[in-house]
Amino acid sequence: MTAETETHVRLATLRLLYRVVADLNATRDLRDTLQAVVDGVVSGLGFNAAAVNVVRADGDLEVSAVAGGDHRAGVADDRARDLSAALVGRVGPRADWERLLASAEHWGPLRFLSHRQGPHPHGRVPAWVPDIPVSDHPDAWHPYDALLAPLTTPEGELVGVLSVDLPVDGRRPGPWRCEVLGMFAAQAAIAVDNARLRAEMVRALARLEDEQHALRASEESFRHAFEYAPSGMVMTGVLGRERGKLLRANDALCRMLGYPAPVLRRLGLAAVVHQDDIDLLVGHLGGTAPTEGCTELRLARSDGTYRWVSLRTSHVGDGDGNPRFLLTHVEDVEDRRVREQALVHQASHDPLTGLPNGRELRARLDATFTRAPRLAEVGAGPVPAQSPALLHPGGMAAHGQHAMHTHAHGPHGAHGDGKGLALLFCDLDGFKRINDDYGHHVGDAVLVEVARRLTAAVREGDTVARLGGDEFVVLADGIGRDEAHDLAVRLRRALSLPIRAEGEMVPLDGASFGIAWADSAEKPEDLLRIADERMYRQKRGRERAQRQAG
Repeated sequence: MTAETETHVRLATLRLLYRVVADLNATRDLRDTLQAVVDGVVSGLGFNAAAVNVVRADGDLEVSAVAGGDHRAGVADDRARDLSAALVGRVGPRADWERLLASAEHWGPLRFLSHRQGPHPHGRVPAWVPDIPVSDHPDAWHPYDALLAPLTTPEGELVGVLSVDLPVDGRRPGPWRCEVLGMFAAQAAIAVDNARLRAEMVRALARLEDEQHALRASEESFRHAFEYAPSGMVMTGVLGRERGKLLRANDALCRMLGYPAPVLRRLGLAAVVHQDDIDLLVGHLGGTAPTEGCTELRLARSDGTYRWVSLRTSHVGDGDGNPRFLLTHVEDVEDRRVREQALVHQASHDPLTGLPNGRELRARLDATFTRAPRLAEVGAGPVPAQSPALLHPGGMAAHGQHAMHTHAHGPHGAHGDGKGLALLFCDLDGFKRINDDYGHHVGDAVLVEVARRLTAAVREGDTVARLGGDEFVVLADGIGRDEAHDLAVRLRRALSLPIRAEGEMVPLDGASFGIAWADSAEKPEDLLRIADERMYRQKRGRERAQRQAG
C-alpha cells in the first residue's frame, strides 16, 4: 500500500469513526446506546460481528446487544438473528470475566485471546465460535481468536466489555485499526455510563411526578445523583432574576476546572468560556429552550489552561410542567480531541521528518494557487546552478489558514511590487550512496537533518514538504524573483555541509533544484511538473560537468 493510499484509508476510517461516535452520542436510553455501540463496530470499524456485555447491579456481566454474525453475503440477517438468540441475555460471572481478561495479551487498551495460547479459561463467560475456515496465513483470523475492549470510564470503573469478531479482511487487525477501536471503546464506555446515569435521573424525575407525597425523598435522590455524578453537572436558572445564573455545580465539575464551588457559582460559565466560544455557549443554553444535542467548547481552568468539554442540556420542570432550571451535563473531551488532532496530523504529515506530506502539500498548493496572484514566467531555460528552484505554498499555516498576499498586477503579469508565488523542487545528489555506504538508519537521520536545515533557511510562513525519498518541496508566496533565487542559494548552501548522524560525519554532495512560477502554469499540478523537470535538467547538467571535470 502506498503512503497516499494509506492516508486515504486512514482518513476514510476517521470519517467512519466520527459518524459512528455521532450516532452513539445521539442515542438517549441505555438499550439504544448499547445497540448503537455494536452497530457502530459492524458498520464502521471493520468487523462483521460484535457483542457488548454490560456490568449488572450484582457485578456480573450480561450480553445486552449484538450485531452482525456472518461475513457471507445473503446469510447475514439469519446469522445475526441466530447470534442474538444464542447470546443476548446470557450472564457471565464477574470472576470468570476477570480471569479471562487477565490471561489475554494486552494490545494497548484492548485484550487479545489467541488460539495459539491453547484453551482459554472461559469458565461461564458466554462465547460464540464463528463458522469460518482455518487459514494457514500467519496473520489470518482464527475461529478461536477473540478481541475484547474493556469499557472503562475515565474514573476507572468497568461498565462492560465489548467483544468484536470476524475482521472484514480476515486478518488480525493492525495497530491503526486497534487504535481506532480503542478510541471508540473509550467513547462507548462514557456513553454507556452516561446512559445509565440518565436512566437513574429519569427514574428520579419520574418519582418526583408520581410520588408527590415523597417529594422530599425524591429531591434528595436527585441531589445525590447530581452531586455524586462522575462527570460535571450544573444547574442554571431560567426565570426572573435567576435567569442565566449558575445555581449549582457538582464536585466533579469543580475538580475538572479547579475552582471551589462558591467561586464557580459566582463566576458562572460565561466567565470561564473561551472568548471564541461564547456564542456557542449562549446558543446552547438559549434561555428556556436549550439547544438539542451536544455542543463542544473550551472552558478555562483556574491555572489559565483550557479544556475541551461537551455540553448536553435538558429542561427540568416541576410537577405541573412549569420550568424550574436547566440541567447541563459537562463531559471532559480533552483527551479525545487531542487524539483526533494527533490522528489528523499523522494523516497529513511525513512520519520521519514531521514535514507536510505530498497530500497536504497539494492541498496547500491548490488553495494558494487559486487565491494568490502569480509571477509571469521569464525564460524557459534551466535555472543556473547558483539559483536553486523554490517551492512554497503561499505562507499557509499548519492547516491552510495563513493570510494570502494580494498585490495588483504589474509588468510581465507579476505583482506591482514584482512578487508572486514560486515553487522549488529539491532532490539530494548522491543520496543512494549514503544509504549504501552507511545504512538506511543513517540515511533516515540525514533526511531528518535536511528537513531541519530547509525549515531553518526558508522565510516565516513558507512551507517545506517532503514528497518521499530524498525529494523536498518549498512553497513561497509573495516572493520576488531575486529574493527567490537568494533563498534557493541559501538552501543549497545549507545542504552542502556534512551531517553528523549516528556518530558519523556524512558528507553531502549537495542538491539539485528546479524552480517554477505560478504564471507559467495553468493548474497547480503544472508547478510541480515544471519544477521537477527543471530539477532533473539541472541534475543531468551537473553530472555531465562532473564527468568532464573528472
